[in-house]
Amino acid sequence: MASVLVVEDDQFVRSALIRHLSEASHTVRSVGTALEALREVAHFRFDVVILDLGLPDLDGREALKMLRSITDVPVIIATARDDESEIVRLLNDGADDYLTKPFSVEHLSARMAAVLRRSRTTGGEAPPPRIIRVGGLSIDPLRRSAELDGSELDLTRREFDLLTFLAGRPGVVVARKELLAEVWQQSYGDDQTIDVHLSWLRRKLGETAARPRYLHTLRGVGVKLQPPADASHAGAPAAEPPA
Repeated sequence: MASVLVVEDDQFVRSALIRHLSEASHTVRSVGTALEALREVAHFRFDVVILDLGLPDLDGREALKMLRSITDVPVIIATARDDESEIVRLLNDGADDYLTKPFSVEHLSARMAAVLRRSRTTGGEAPPPRIIRVGGLSIDPLRRSAELDGSELDLTRREFDLLTFLAGRPGVVVARKELLAEVWQQSYGDDQTIDVHLSWLRRKLGETAARPRYLHTLRGVGVKLQPPADASHAGAPAAEPPA
């Protein structure tokens, strides 16, 4: 039997899914928002996620992208939207299957069984999120912990999210607008918010804006994270599975 996360804000649909999956002997956890879903997959191992698109805090497509940044767990989209071009985009963004509401419990069971078979065929259980390594930085998205040269960093939730997002794109300049959208889940906002968090993060990384090592700001363009030129961990940044 599988461990299932149901991400659905409609209480009636959510209760029906929980009841059906529990009766089928699956272990079920459920949430009603995208951010709650991200917290769940960061702390628990699931075999499959059933994701609604019409969530109150974040569009399901953006939620899918964020899920894919931290886990390879199979995701089945369950929604009332039936636009073919959107289905294609979702599958390209990492969804494993797609169900259009209303659907029968038998249909859901068949789709879940197929997704789980494919997952087991390609390597058994879904692997945990990879540890991100950039220079002397080591970031574990699953445990939400980060180390610099072997010493643990004391980061706030937002500092960790910002560091992880940038470290996942080493050497790539990320626009402030993208940071607001992906880290703060805002389509617009005050650049000073980003500047303040970057300043705090630099302090904890032992650097300053004037003498950067990892975090580099390109005025009018964005921010990038890359290994320092003097790092002893020479070579390309790597992402490795935890030991």
